[in-house]
Parts: sequence; structure tokens; C-alpha cells
Amino acid sequence: MHSGRNYTLQEFIYWTRRKIYVLIVLAVVPTVVFAITGTKWILIPWPPILLIGTASALIAGFRNNATYGRSWEARQIWGRIVNSSRTFGIMTLDFIRHPQEHLLKEIHQRILFRHLAWITALRHQLREKRQWENARICPQYIEYAKFYSVPEWKSTLAEDIKEFLTEDEWQSVKNRKNIATHILTLQSADLRQLHEQGRITELKYLELQQQLKDFYDHQGGSERIKNFPYPRQYSTLSRFFFSILTVLIPLGMLNEFSKLGPHFIWLNIPFSIIVSWIFLTLEDIGESTENPFEGAANDVPISTISRTIEIDLKEMLGLEKIPPARVPDHYIQM
Repeated sequence: MHSGRNYTLQEFIYWTRRKIYVLIVLAVVPTVVFAITGTKWILIPWPPILLIGTASALIAGFRNNATYGRSWEARQIWGRIVNSSRTFGIMTLDFIRHPQEHLLKEIHQRILFRHLAWITALRHQLREKRQWENARICPQYIEYAKFYSVPEWKSTLAEDIKEFLTEDEWQSVKNRKNIATHILTLQSADLRQLHEQGRITELKYLELQQQLKDFYDHQGGSERIKNFPYPRQYSTLSRFFFSILTVLIPLGMLNEFSKLGPHFIWLNIPFSIIVSWIFLTLEDIGESTENPFEGAANDVPISTISRTIEIDLKEMLGLEKIPPARVPDHYIQM
């Protein structure tokens, strides 16, 4: 997530520069051919291009609205994870009782650290690669990634989770397909045992179990966005339309500028590049928003949110060793 005032024009140009190179070729070649040979069959009337451009703009608007909805829903889910985590922390500290203070602190820390293990496992699972995502396969995304780092790509789940789970707990879940789900299963079993031991009353036990249900709901919502891509037929159609449009724009503009005189045809190069660039950038913006957990610059900052939850819960426990908040790299928060 970009947390600065705005993206600069230089950043947009750097991000799209590979496509700008193509647009330059598409604009220069027909202009030079027409200037040298006077070939008129390459000229295209503007009305057909206008119709294609209108259709492309409508598709881009529909797509960008849909992909923004995916991103905003993901942000809402993780906002609820923050609120539910804080609530779970307060409930754990207030609901679970034990006559021996040192044992009570151990129980509280065990429960809340296991919750941090769940968040750690979930964010690592959400950063896994999917075939339709762009962050690790498209050159423009890979090159732009030098401005920030993705924590889940720099360390393994085993390294990040070892602080929060015992060795036995980690051994019991590490080979599971969905580790986050089984960590919540361990959490539920621990709470049930505490209830059976009389450390939690019936009503408060049900309240804590409701919190676990909410965590399952939040996890399921995140996994739905992660594992169900924006429909490929709309994405493919949008790409085809914009590809056709960027080829036709220089030919249509050349036709218009040629009517003004031989000296004006050279204006076709800058104007067709600018117009085509605007359309392609609009397409790229929608594409960069459709997968909010892939590890790109416009992702929902789940690593930062997870660290915020970790700080809150450790402060609730009164621990002295509190990790620092994550700071943006070039205004990018992950």
C-alpha cells in the first residue's frame, strides 16, 4: 500500500516504461512511413477508433470498480482482524483465571502467542504465489519491487512462527495443508481444557469460542479473495481491447494530423503516445489492484497490520521486548 501523498509521474513512467517503448515504436513507424512514402492506406478514419475506445473505457471502468471492491473488501477483513484480535486479547486477560499468578501469566501468554502464530501463518499463506498473480512474473512488477521488500518472502514461516508456538505444537501443524486453520484448532482445544478445569466459566468460554468463529470467518474471507481470481474472461477481454486500441490510435491520429498539412504529421508521435499511455495505465491500475495479497505495491499491508496486532497483544501482556512498528520503504507498506 502506498502511504505517501501520491504516486509521482516519474514512478508511473518507471512502472510503465516497457509499454512506453512499445508505444513509441507504434507511433514512430507509421508516421515515418507516411512521411517518406505518402502511403495513405495505413490511415484509418477516427469514428471506428472512437467506438473501440469507448468500449475499452467502459470495460476498464467496470474492471477497476470490481478490482477496487476486492481490494477494499480485503482491507475491511483485516480491519476486523485487528478489532477481533484486540477483543480476544482483552477477553483472554479478563476471562481466564488461576489462583497462582505466575501460572496465570503463562496461560495468558500461551493463548495470545498462539493467536499471533495464527496471524503469522495466515499472512504467509496469503503471500503464496498463484498462477494468475503478477507480482513475481511480470517484469514491470519485479523491477518496481526493488523499492520495497515483502517480509514473507525474506523469511520462512518456520522462522517467523517459532517465537509463538511450542516445538510440539509446531510439529503437529507444520505438515498440514492449511496451517492457520489447525492453529485455531489447537486454540479451541486449549480453551476447552481450561473450561473443563474450571479456569473459564461457561458463558465466558462461549464468548471466547465465538471469537474463534470470527477468526475462521476472517480467514475464510481472505482465502476467498486470494484463491478466487478476478474472472479471467473480463481480464482477457480488457487486455485484447486495449491492445487493439493502442495499435489503431497512431493510425487514426495520423489521419487527422495529415489533414492539417505535412508538417503537422509529426505531432502524431507525441499525442498518440500520450493518449495510448493513458489508456494502458488505466488498464494497469486495475490489474495491480485485483490481487490484494500478492506482494505488489498496492497490496493490503497485512505485514504491517500483523505487526500492529503483535505490538498491541505483547503490550497487553506487559512484556518488555516489543518489536518496532514496520516503516514504509519508499512510502510502500507491506
